[in-house]
Amino acid sequence: MKDFAKVRTTELVSGFRQSAPYVNAHRGKTFVVMLGGEAIAQPGFRSIINDIALLNSLGIKIVLVYGARPQINQALQQAGLDASYHKRVRITDDDTFQLIKQVAGALQLDITARLSMSLSNTPMQGAQINVVSGNFVIAQPLGVDEGIDYCHSGRVRRIDVQGIRRQLDSNGMVLMGPIAASVTGESFNLTAEEIATQVAIKLKADKMIGFSADGGILSDDGDIIPELLPNDAEQNLLRLEQQGSCCAASLAFLHAAISACRAGVPRCHLISHNADGALLQELFSRDGIGTQMVNESAEKLRPATIADIGGILDLIRPLEQQGLLVRRSREQLEMEIDYFVLIEKEGLVIGCAALYPFADEQVGEFACVAVHPDYRDADRGSVLLKYVIQRAKQQRYHTLFALTTRSIHWFLEHGFELATVDDLPAQKKQLYNYQRKSKVLALALS
Repeated sequence: MKDFAKVRTTELVSGFRQSAPYVNAHRGKTFVVMLGGEAIAQPGFRSIINDIALLNSLGIKIVLVYGARPQINQALQQAGLDASYHKRVRITDDDTFQLIKQVAGALQLDITARLSMSLSNTPMQGAQINVVSGNFVIAQPLGVDEGIDYCHSGRVRRIDVQGIRRQLDSNGMVLMGPIAASVTGESFNLTAEEIATQVAIKLKADKMIGFSADGGILSDDGDIIPELLPNDAEQNLLRLEQQGSCCAASLAFLHAAISACRAGVPRCHLISHNADGALLQELFSRDGIGTQMVNESAEKLRPATIADIGGILDLIRPLEQQGLLVRRSREQLEMEIDYFVLIEKEGLVIGCAALYPFADEQVGEFACVAVHPDYRDADRGSVLLKYVIQRAKQQRYHTLFALTTRSIHWFLEHGFELATVDDLPAQKKQLYNYQRKSKVLALALS
């Protein structure tokens, strides 16, 4: 017995020492934890909640987003209601929505109650966690698609980043469910994956964490893949969807993690909701226990060169076809390439913009702004605008103007003001296309 006690003591000390660097590294960081309804339904749910509380006690800022998919489906079945979907999105009619609100509300109270416990022999002993829920997410309806009305199904419109940060800075834990209100006073049913992803992106969270029965992304041999880059994750997603052997929670999180990583969230972790302590093992051990998606490649903001013509064309052609950008030929781009700046990531042009000079009038045009659809959430358009403004100021321009048909509010939010065609430089005024009826916006630089 004495030797056994020594072994246990040695293991305890060794484990504690190994975890210490991670404790220091994680303190003060922001984690978005997505707790799906599948995890909530497991017998080990109480342990998961205890471990989340432990993270809070270690100084980690936690936003906990819960889902309720299996609980909702069970309630609908018991009520004799059919679960209808279009393009894998739930159609939330009036009767369905009433049940969803009941289920989501009950889960919110249950999770809050568990986080409020202070039981002996648990990480919650003596803990006083301030669990905060509120209207941090503003929703909007999905509307009608191909003649199908999604009714009360919605998507994220806006995140109250400052409100969330105030609660986190006060050592509160923010709890969010799948129901969110709109600016018109309505409520909508959203997916936990979308909420977690958008919150992680907007908060610039350090990690997004999810749970599944698989415990990670599995290889063809059935082994957990420890680490993936977004491009590799996308290939695995296609493989798993074709095989149909992956649990729904893993696939949903993988979709979310790819979007989050590409929008700047450094690491996304998928772990098991069955393995006791999986959350702690993943975060506080060298090898981890699940799959983490990392985004280590740095984005480069730089002037464009002739070698970038193909990438810029690939980026702007879809927007030209939609009528959002004026069409530019390859020959025109080659002549104007010195006006362009771009954002490059892993050899891919993911954003571009141009500063066209009107030097005689000390005016510049901010034009041909395009960002790849997978990278729009992190507002790289603002990054491009900031860079172009710096270049314009270096050339001593006093005004930057832009023409747009769809992005008026974006320009207004970035300090532009509405102007008229008569305010354009003489050369640009002659080229103005009155059929497009583009709005003119101007930004004073001095």
